[in-house]
Amino acid sequence: MKSILQFFLALFFLNSALFANDLQKVREISLKKDVQKKILVKYDNKTRLFKFRWTLYVNDGLVILRSYDKNVAQNILYLNHKNQSFRVKLKTPGADFYNVPYILIKFKEFDVKKNIASFVLYLSDRKDQISLKIFKNKKR
Repeated sequence: MKSILQFFLALFFLNSALFANDLQKVREISLKKDVQKKILVKYDNKTRLFKFRWTLYVNDGLVILRSYDKNVAQNILYLNHKNQSFRVKLKTPGADFYNVPYILIKFKEFDVKKNIASFVLYLSDRKDQISLKIFKNKKR
């Protein structure tokens, strides 16, 4: 019984190591309401634009509007909840179905006095296929 348990435990840790996401922290971003963050995504000979902004903070939920490669979506993120982040696949899966590079945006904090939301941007790109250029926001 003990050897079976050790076997499954070793199998679990090996599986975790093989399928772990290699997330690289790219940058922390702070945004005021309705200020759009633009990130240029380059891979192969393609260039795509990823944009996101927040529009509403109510009941501890932050409403995010985002678009990437003609796909528009909305997310609601919470600080003290498992729904703190969203991810965007940067390439079509193709033959490399299990290793599709993606950006993960995590809601970090909200400053109520300044009305500013802070995020951490992560990149999962095991094969170093993706280049990101993060545009600076214009001063209002």
